[in-house]
Amino acid sequence: MSEYEVVPQVKDFQPYSAGLSISEIKEKYGLSQVLKMASNENPLGTSPLAARAISRYAEYAFRYPRSGNPRLCSELASFLSVDRECIVPGNGSDEIIDLLIRMLARPGKDNVCAFSPCFSIYALQSRLAGVEFRQVSLREDMSFDWDKLLALTDEDTKMVFLTNPDNPSGFCVDAEEIIELSNRLPSRAILLVDEAYVEFTSDAKKVSLVSRVEALKNVVVTRTFSKMFGLAGLRLGYGVLPVELAEYIRRIRLPFSVNILAEEAGIAALRDEYFYQKTREVVLSGREFLSRELAGLGCRVWPSQSNFLMFTPPEDAQHVFERLLAQGIIIRPLKSYGLDGSLRVSVGNQRENKLFVSALKEIIHG
Repeated sequence: MSEYEVVPQVKDFQPYSAGLSISEIKEKYGLSQVLKMASNENPLGTSPLAARAISRYAEYAFRYPRSGNPRLCSELASFLSVDRECIVPGNGSDEIIDLLIRMLARPGKDNVCAFSPCFSIYALQSRLAGVEFRQVSLREDMSFDWDKLLALTDEDTKMVFLTNPDNPSGFCVDAEEIIELSNRLPSRAILLVDEAYVEFTSDAKKVSLVSRVEALKNVVVTRTFSKMFGLAGLRLGYGVLPVELAEYIRRIRLPFSVNILAEEAGIAALRDEYFYQKTREVVLSGREFLSRELAGLGCRVWPSQSNFLMFTPPEDAQHVFERLLAQGIIIRPLKSYGLDGSLRVSVGNQRENKLFVSALKEIIHG
């Protein structure tokens, strides 16, 4: 069979590696129940208001959504206290990230910079676009080394990625530190701050740059409905951008990339204040419980401001991961992040957290 002619970066492209699904684990190990604590999903599930909106609008699935999703943009503008013209919804925040790379960076000329490890989509979409992707390691304690990051940049740096709180460690800094970084970037560079987990921080107002985007001009913020709002399966995210950049993104975004069910569920989730506050309560208390219990089992636990914890167990991480998997508990090994000795566990509900700790205790001390 003759080989298809595709661009060079596609031939060597390594796709995003998703975690194991519940059905895969059930089938592999013959289990009837599985706890998934690997993908940082909402421990309470989906907002009841969002679920009702999905049901109510299911009969309209044959209709296209309104172009540009203006109702969702207005709801987000009110929720965030920003100008509606700064907001662009996407099919997950991944779509906004991908469009920004392709819109701003010239293939074969410009470069994109980030810390290592980082969310793999930054590297994957940069390389797919034919743009050089540069990385520099985080400090040993997983904190940001601004000077090392800035040393990567030059006059051809078009984008710099930063996740705050960071993944997989949960490390977090205040907005003022990031503003200082933005002031030191090369003149052509845009700083994209990925705030996928910002709603789980102790004080989101001190951490988030959403309210500063229009004033700073060289900063873009992305957020998602997949974590706090429990809509990972509907693929909904958004960017908050300076107005001019937002207008360019609206021009090139594929039409109707945000479907009608995602839009209505997103609007409903933003209005469900009880679900929002209850999720914060469950995650923050669960995070404290897991951190304390993991440390008590001899694990090194990284301080986290997110809905997950990174830890290094006192024995082989892969062995621990596989033993948990055989018991139907899915967590995330961090080999793909270059952290072979560590694991990441999502904060679950109280029952899930206790079952995870009990199983881990048996593995370590049994």
